[in-house]
Formats: sequence, C-alpha cells, structure tokens
Amino acid sequence: TREEVPTAGEVIVNGYNLSKLSRKQIPYMRRTMGVVFQDFQLLMDRSVEDNLRFVLKSTGWKSEADIAERISAALRAVGLTSKAHKMPHQLSGGEQQRVAIARALVNRPAILFAGEPSGNLDTRTKDEIHRLFFSLRDRFGQTIVIVTHDPELAKMCDRCLFMRDGQFVEDYLTV
Repeated sequence: TREEVPTAGEVIVNGYNLSKLSRKQIPYMRRTMGVVFQDFQLLMDRSVEDNLRFVLKSTGWKSEADIAERISAALRAVGLTSKAHKMPHQLSGGEQQRVAIARALVNRPAILFAGEPSGNLDTRTKDEIHRLFFSLRDRFGQTIVIVTHDPELAKMCDRCLFMRDGQFVEDYLTV
C-alpha cells in the first residue's frame, strides 16, 4: 500500500508505478485494493453494516442507495446478510473475519491482500475462510495475495512465492 518505496526496479500495482507515485495519488491507488488483517481490525463501536459504510464514506461514496447496495452485496458474498446489525463482539472469530473480508471487498478492488487471514481461527473455521477466499476469487476474478505460514493454505494457491530473510527463494525446500 506504498508504505515502502522500491529500492531497485519498478513495482506497478493496478497501473500505479510505486517508484513514481505522488503522495496525492496514494489514496486513489489504495482504493483499487482491499486488505484483510489477521486480527480483523474491525471498529468495535460500530455494527457490521457501519464498519462497511465507514470504508465507503471514507473513499468518497455519497449515494446512500449505492452504499446500501455495496454493503448488501459484500455481506451476501461472505454469507453474513443476517448479521448486518450485529456488533463485532456479538460475532464469532470466523464471522468477524468474514466481516473483515466483506470490508475489503466493498469497494470491489482488483487486488485483495490478506496477511495471515486464518491465523487467529480454529481449524474448522480456518478451512471455511480458506474456501471462501478461493470461491470469491473464482466468482469475482480478483487477484488475492495471501501471506501465510500455513502450508495447507499455500498448497491451495495457484502460485506460491517463498521468502527467507526478506528475499525470495527458489522453492520451498530451500526455506
């Protein structure tokens, strides 16, 4: 999300060259991506619906009808339409992660980044979240970049890149 600037070469994300990106362009580039955090990062003083509304309002959405449609579509995509008026503390960990995924999807980003998205979940819920990511990818055609230590999740991915000490390594056996 442009917290770091490349030290060599070019990094182009959704048409934005990160080496040449002005500070003014950063919010526009960020609107083309969604982020899912391991610890959900939900606003605990707001309902599920208001967590998603916050993202839309912060990114410039004005029409209440459009906002309502986006929220409804995102909650439908993650199977939480009945939880729209619940507060985060009223949800299970898996449901909170689904809200975090819906929040990342609400702007219909081209790329979804997920950092250890199932790290705080039990095995059954973890498997459900993994399947959800891949069904969303298939349904909406987004690129999903998942950073994980979970070899089972890595096996499900189309392409795996492995890192050791901040450097990409050729294959898993050298990790």
